[in-house]
Amino acid sequence: MSLFYLFLVAIIQGITEFLPVSSSGHLILLPNLTGMKDQGQVIDVAVHVGTLFAVVIYFWSDVRLALLGIPKMLRGRLEDPGAKLAFLLMIATIPVVLFGLVLKITGIDDAMRSITVIGWTMLIFGLVLYWADQKGPTAKVAGDWNLKDTIIMGLWQAIALIPGTSRSGITITAARYLGYAREDAAKIAMLMSIPTILAGGTLLAVEVAANADAALARDGAIAAVFAFVAAMLALTLMMRLLKSVSFTPYVIYRVVLGIVLIWIGHSS
Repeated sequence: MSLFYLFLVAIIQGITEFLPVSSSGHLILLPNLTGMKDQGQVIDVAVHVGTLFAVVIYFWSDVRLALLGIPKMLRGRLEDPGAKLAFLLMIATIPVVLFGLVLKITGIDDAMRSITVIGWTMLIFGLVLYWADQKGPTAKVAGDWNLKDTIIMGLWQAIALIPGTSRSGITITAARYLGYAREDAAKIAMLMSIPTILAGGTLLAVEVAANADAALARDGAIAAVFAFVAAMLALTLMMRLLKSVSFTPYVIYRVVLGIVLIWIGHSS
């Protein structure tokens, strides 16, 4: 795979992973709209891992708190802030892992990688995000995150396995619906991405190692580095903008792109 194509895939992933516009949807669209060879799921997951490092570094204080809280969580001391955060992140990841396994076993995941599906999910969940962002109160902060809200957001996150939905977008939508302020909703959604991406990255890493495909592993590593840089820039910009801007610009982008993709899908 050429360096330019790896760079293109990584930049798209890095910019769109933390914006509520579906990074996976854009990665699937790239070969469909350009005629280039599909980069494959290994490269897709590699660039996701690159963005994983970006979110870990950006929210390092929270990540460190959760890591230090794991031993206390295992002892059942959930009154500790770190143990509570680690526990909630674990619970939030269970639905997406289970749903992901079902899609993988049944082969439905490959069937959903179409322009028409992405168009509809872009449009529908963009409108749902707008509704939740406009109607949802802003009374809660990240520190108010509790088990009930975690389960709800975890179930919503599982829907993001449908291409075009956007993992960050659907979890932010759930958080806004539950009453979290925009910046706090985004923060929780970003933290939820860490174990989710880690699980997917580990699975694909095992497959790459089993196949002993050194060239593919090298391409994945290069793409991951590019994605990391792009993700750090995009994440920093979005978190700053959320202090004064709503999610409406992202909704407009999703709706316009969704309509265009539906038209392309039905006319091709």
